[in-house]
Amino acid sequence: MTNPDWPDGPRESVGYGAASMPDGPADPPSASNGPGASGRRRRRRRRLASYVAVAVVLLALVVGVVIWAPWRKPPVLQPTGLAAGARTTSSVTFRWSGPATGPSPDRYLVLRNGKVISSVPGTVTRFHAAGLAPDTAYKYRVAAVRSGNRSALSPILTVNTKAPSISAARWQGRWTVDIRITKGAGALRGKGATGWTEAWRTSPTCPAGPCTVQVTGGLNRQTFKATLARTGAVYTGTTKADVFRCGQSGNSVPIKSTLTIRVTVTSAQPVKGAWLAGAWTGQMEISSPYTLGRTYYCKTFKLTTKISGSS
Repeated sequence: MTNPDWPDGPRESVGYGAASMPDGPADPPSASNGPGASGRRRRRRRRLASYVAVAVVLLALVVGVVIWAPWRKPPVLQPTGLAAGARTTSSVTFRWSGPATGPSPDRYLVLRNGKVISSVPGTVTRFHAAGLAPDTAYKYRVAAVRSGNRSALSPILTVNTKAPSISAARWQGRWTVDIRITKGAGALRGKGATGWTEAWRTSPTCPAGPCTVQVTGGLNRQTFKATLARTGAVYTGTTKADVFRCGQSGNSVPIKSTLTIRVTVTSAQPVKGAWLAGAWTGQMEISSPYTLGRTYYCKTFKLTTKISGSS
């Protein structure tokens, strides 16, 4: 059966002029050699260039949306301008500046020595800290908070509480006391016995602040107790104590001497939030009466001493 479109017999080339199609199976044209290859390459390059241009435009639009997106929250601005205000021996006040533009913070966090101690509403730009130790430096910083977001911390502001007067110091604690005889040492036996060191303790009779103190101390290897009343930074009082003995060792009797003590606090310092005496100096007179032993007696004598204490 023959193809009705093609008569039997030899096929003749049609439509190619002098360059007739050769007999036999023809090789298909290659991508680089066939007619129209260069046109296809040009079209592909144009399409690639158009894709790149579209991508650049889309990227620019995305960046523009990120930068100018109206729903993006503005940053929480750092508080600035911290400045100290009024100070007392137990309190300080300071202030700061809120954001010059944009929304106000919901609140401010107040930090002291690196720890959050309080917060105030965003409409408040000052803080009063009370219950502080006297003559002590404190470091403050402030951070703004809005919608749960926290700003960077402000620069550090260092504020010192005021130092109270020395007369306001509480005289308490343990003391190393230097005792030096300035007059009357000749009444004592032994050469060169003009001074020694003792341990004293002062205990105020009130729960806080300066007031009358109870003194328990050593004197010539004996223990005495005295009550000293306060007038400003000066403490005075009198007591009786057996600090010397009359007679030879093993055959002696105690001498009931009168001690008159006057002490002036000379320095003070903050200790664990309290204003305490740091050093003191003064005078102690030891008056000893005529004392009669079994086979001997001791004349009346008086010693004047200079005393000073350090903690």
